Order: sequence, then C-alpha cells, then structure tokens
Amino acid sequence: MDTWSEVDLLDQMVRIPSPSGAEEELSGFLADALRGRGLESWRDEVGNVFGSTGTGDGPTVLLLGHLDTVDDPIPAGRTDTQVVGRGAVDAKGPLAAMIGAATRCQDFPGRLVVAGVVEEETPASRGAMHVRDTWPRPDALVIGEPSGWDTVVLGYKGKIDVRYDVYCPPTHPSNPAPKATELAAAFWQSAYAAAGAEPSHARFDCTGVTLNEMCGDLSRASLSISYRTPVGFDAEALLERLRAAAGDGRVELLNAVEAVRTDRRDPVVRALTGAIRDADGTPKHKIKTATSDMNTLAEVWRIPMATYGPGDSRLDHSDEEAIPHEDLCRGVRVLCAALRQLATTEVVR
Repeated sequence: MDTWSEVDLLDQMVRIPSPSGAEEELSGFLADALRGRGLESWRDEVGNVFGSTGTGDGPTVLLLGHLDTVDDPIPAGRTDTQVVGRGAVDAKGPLAAMIGAATRCQDFPGRLVVAGVVEEETPASRGAMHVRDTWPRPDALVIGEPSGWDTVVLGYKGKIDVRYDVYCPPTHPSNPAPKATELAAAFWQSAYAAAGAEPSHARFDCTGVTLNEMCGDLSRASLSISYRTPVGFDAEALLERLRAAAGDGRVELLNAVEAVRTDRRDPVVRALTGAIRDADGTPKHKIKTATSDMNTLAEVWRIPMATYGPGDSRLDHSDEEAIPHEDLCRGVRVLCAALRQLATTEVVR
C-alpha cells in the first residue's frame, strides 16, 4: 500500500489544476492513488473517480467530494504547517481526508466508497447528478465540503438560476421608446422584489437574490440572476412572477435545486458528532446559505446524510485558500471514528 500521508496527497492534488470541465488529469491521478492505497478504483463516463473497499457484509456508506474548483488559479505550495492552493479548502482538502479514511478503514464491515465527482461548482452539478441517476441508493452519505474539523453541516439553501433576455429594434438614444438596457434595469428591480419582503443571504429562512451578470446596449440586454431559497420555497410561483414581469423579454430557468435540512438525530450527524467529541473537539452544527451536492442527492436519496470536512469555508474561492496540516489529519481521524459508528448503526442498514 502507498504510504503517502494525506498532507502529501493533498499537496499533489492542489498542484493539478482542475477547474470545472477540466478535471481529467486530477481524476486520473486519484484513480492511480486509490489503487496504490489498496482500494478498487475506476472512473465513469462523465469523469467521476471512485475507490471502493470493505468486507461487503454490512451497510454501504458513500463519501462524496468534488474534484473541480473555480477557474481562478493561485500559486500552490506547502509550508511546514499548511497546504496552499486553489481547492485546498473547497474541496480537495475534504476529499483527501475521505481518501485517508477509506485507506485506513479497508476492514469496514460493509461497502465503503469514496467518490470524487466533477462540476460541482457549476449549476448543473453534472457529476453528482450522474451518480444519483445511475447508482443504487447507499445506506448513508457524507458529503465532503469544508465545515471545519469540529463542525457538521446539517443543511444548505436551495438555488434557482435564471436568465433574462430582451430585444428592442435599434433606435436613437433620444427616441422616447424603451431601450433594452432600461427594460433590463426595470426587470432587475422586479426580480429583486420577487424574492420577498426582506431578501437576505445571511439567514437560512429567507430568500437571497444576486445579480450575477449584466450586459447589453440599446437593442439587446441580458441578466443572470440567482436565488438562494429556504426549505419549502415555491419555485413555480417565483417563475410565474418573473415571467409576468418580463414583458417582451424572455425568462429562462437554467437550474433549480431544493434546499436540504437534516437534524441532529440523523445517524450520520450523530456519528460525526460523537467522533469529533472523541477527538477532543467540541462539536458544532451549522446550516449554510450556499448549496452543495448534498442538495442534488437529497432530492432523490432519502437516506441518513450530512456534510463534513476539514477547512475554513470562509476561505472558499479566496486568494488565501489554505488548510492546516493538523486540521486535515484531525478530519481523517473523525471520519474513521464516524465510519466505525455507522458500521454498527442498524438504522442505516
């Protein structure tokens, strides 16, 4: 078995650029690394990479992280205390911790699968969607995202992405007829109001709205808008309001995923919480106002699940993205202890 530490592994991972849609080199590297660590390894037709181990006599537990990063490179490197580079936190660090746990749990009394999926950073979540559509449902799921080594994430807001396009016949700026840019500006005001009385990205129970992109001139204009939505949000009602406000413009739904929320009684949450306590941590629980592959999988898989991974999520996508060696190693220990607990939890069988 390969004796790389998780720090060594992550150091190699962050040196391989893997923006969304360009994960092939990293996927191939990890397929070899997983085999070198004694796991059965393969890749699927969309580029996801998998490693499998265990005795096959108990529950199936899936550890799923993502390979891709935002397309904003920063220098990769390693110091005496941390691994630095794009994806160190979001989310190669959590995936490296999952690989470390799978390596150490090859006697798992069931089937243990670690997965690195593609295109999580895109609206389509292509990798997780393919797993959801082609894999049998596992008994339990851990999503690898940066929560902090002593924290479990219980849920994420949903997300709705829309595009607005409008065309007007070319005309002189002094013509009193409405211009495309003016119509787009007016539509944005309506789209913001459609989010509700008090839009907020800071609160889990409120809808947040963001104008991601705008471009245009007097004859053509377009907007890209995203909504972060709470549990139970009525997406169809929102789209009806937007289409009514669009006038001669066109509203296109690009992507929609529902919010997800579990609770502290969930077997995966309890296993991770106990493992953090066993590692001398004080367990914390969070709900996040972003989205993850947990949303995608929870829409179909009604199974015990939670999100966990070392790393400070405040550094996601930032120029300071880095993860301490100590936190990475603690994350591996927590995952190993949680897997031992899940192996004996009847509710996940």
